[in-house]
Amino acid sequence: MHSEADIKAALRGVQDPDLKQDLVDLGMIRDISVADGAVTLTVQLTTPACPLKDKIAGDVKAALQERLGLAATVSFGADTARVQTASDLIPGVRNVVFVASGKGGVGKSTVAANLALALADTGAAVGLLDADIYGPSVPTMFDLHQHPRATDDKQIIPHEKLGLKLMSMGFLLEEGQPVIWRGPMLDSALRQFLGQVAWGELDYLVVDLPPGTGDVQMSLSRMVPQALALIVTTPQDVALADVQRAMGMFGTVGIQVLGVVENMAGFVCTACGHRSEIFGSGAGKRAARKYDVHFFGEIPLTEKVVTSGDKGLPIVKASADDPAAIALKDVSYRVAQQIAIRASAAQPATT
Repeated sequence: MHSEADIKAALRGVQDPDLKQDLVDLGMIRDISVADGAVTLTVQLTTPACPLKDKIAGDVKAALQERLGLAATVSFGADTARVQTASDLIPGVRNVVFVASGKGGVGKSTVAANLALALADTGAAVGLLDADIYGPSVPTMFDLHQHPRATDDKQIIPHEKLGLKLMSMGFLLEEGQPVIWRGPMLDSALRQFLGQVAWGELDYLVVDLPPGTGDVQMSLSRMVPQALALIVTTPQDVALADVQRAMGMFGTVGIQVLGVVENMAGFVCTACGHRSEIFGSGAGKRAARKYDVHFFGEIPLTEKVVTSGDKGLPIVKASADDPAAIALKDVSYRVAQQIAIRASAAQPATT
């Protein structure tokens, strides 16, 4: 009978493909059981969104077969990695992702909503905070217009839909009501959206920032300094200046930029499938290279992206096989990978 120590010894050298570290040293091999010449175990991942589960399982099975002659059954769990200690305002939130853009009209809110949904579809606990105080999009994109309820101790209960916890200024306003606020009032509202919303335990809180580099970005960066930023841009070369402004702002306030995603990267015709580069191409990749950050990929524009968002059902839920939905899901996996990689680099390995 092989012992747990034998199993771990046989798995020495099998690495997490993203973290480039030994699964055993990382403490990811759990719940080992050996019976009748076969082993069952759990690999505890750093994110449920890991796209390389099949490779990890294959490497584990191959090592045990080759070194001990054992067949293996591999299951997966996940303890979502945390880049730094959580903010006092949101102690139950492991990771905060700011989705930002240097200007409006690049589809930032579409990316934020679908990123959050794709992460939730992997089994992660996810919240989406619509921090665009002046032009909230979440009520329309999720077809939610009711005022939220509150607990007896004055905590706001976020709406829940499609597996997400949702909060937006739009939930608190009457239709068409403008927000005419300056810095101190914005700051107070944002602090409430973090500290007085019952977010609970979340693996990821995705924050849809307003476009540009104004008061909201500065306030949230001060309140959640451990957040990571994802910058959304479009394919035109003129967009590089907007990326530069966003990069400069986050550098000034000390927020790490995860990388860049290029939205509206070509129009894909619903009828024939032909792709036209109507906005040019490649600016996102060039921006990522220039600023030495990760490039998460290109998201094409399709008719269903627009119509699904207007109808209150974002594209990854409305049409999972749409080219834009496929690209958005891939971006979500890559974002989760990068968060896990950064968390691993910031923390000592455990055995």
